[in-house]
Amino acid sequence: MTLKLPTSTGEFLDYVPRSTGALDARGPSPTSRVLYAAAHVVADPLADNTPGRPARPDWEATMAFRRHLWAHGLGVADAMDTAQRGMGLDWPTAAELIRRSGAEAKELGGLLACGVGTDQVREDTTSLDDVIAGYVEQAAVVQDAGATVILMASRRLAAVARGPEDYHRVYSTLLEQLDSPAILHWLGPMFDPALTGYWGSTDLDLATEVFLDVIKAHSDKVDGVKMSLLDADREIGVRRRLPDGVRCYTGDDFHYPELIKGDDQGHSDALLGIFDAIAPAAAAALRRLDAGDVESYDQIMAPTVPLSRHIFGTPTYYYKTGIVFLAWLAGHQEHFRMVGGLESARSVPHLARLYVLADEAGLLPDAELAERRMRQFLDLAGVPQ
Repeated sequence: MTLKLPTSTGEFLDYVPRSTGALDARGPSPTSRVLYAAAHVVADPLADNTPGRPARPDWEATMAFRRHLWAHGLGVADAMDTAQRGMGLDWPTAAELIRRSGAEAKELGGLLACGVGTDQVREDTTSLDDVIAGYVEQAAVVQDAGATVILMASRRLAAVARGPEDYHRVYSTLLEQLDSPAILHWLGPMFDPALTGYWGSTDLDLATEVFLDVIKAHSDKVDGVKMSLLDADREIGVRRRLPDGVRCYTGDDFHYPELIKGDDQGHSDALLGIFDAIAPAAAAALRRLDAGDVESYDQIMAPTVPLSRHIFGTPTYYYKTGIVFLAWLAGHQEHFRMVGGLESARSVPHLARLYVLADEAGLLPDAELAERRMRQFLDLAGVPQ
């Protein structure tokens, strides 16, 4: 049956959905790359998850989604930007999320890394010691959960630091205290404007040098780096200069297929928000890459790129809304509600286009369910079907 979909131009598109569901790619982890999917949280739809209120997740649904990712052979990157850290998920709830995910990972043997930040630190602090103490407190929770630490970029550090030397001091102190190597995350201002000038400069060339200096000074304590700048050339440049043994986890949701595939000088592993939405396709594609079938890898990945570019379109930091909407369409949760009330952060035409792109990419496991839910959404949005 035809769906009447609103477009960004004010016109309507008559769209006939696919009749087939998505591919089933459950199985062991790919071997040629390390893959993490940054996972979203499922809100409790009947709790007060309005803006400014403490987050109230549906814990069972949230854990079920992580089991879905592990079943496809992907690692889970938890309590990060995709889980709405700084945009609805407060530190007490993030700590509970880390503990619960850690218990699930231990039971299932799943790969898990979790975000460590400073979002519990007083917003009026001007002390680097307070920033360090905030990081240390959160790192202890992640290490107790048996997960790899991801040192996320800190809004407080960006506000307090007076130059590159302050970044050196904070990261050197943290890395030397950790029990095992960590992943460093450089999140660009397109994801969080408060991180403008991270590593001590708004000049990305200068910031990159500081970033690399920190890594080289502590390479034995750095498992890898996650680049989230949506700048493929810069990521490749950093990748080629990393010390031996330090991985580059692409966080580029625009150029990930070619960065993961790599070139004759190396490749990127992956820690991506879009893998939350495209886990079956990512798992299937990487297994083909493991087998040396680059053509099939390209064919599977290609239709996911327009979807990802749409989800991560400006303002990029609202990409979480599209991630959760797609999880609802795909049947991974029973509602389209979000912590912080973020379900309202994208327009109806934007989400209608997302549905078409996901359907065309074969990412909706139950085509009939997705169509029915899309009709319900459009009816409620004032677009009668």
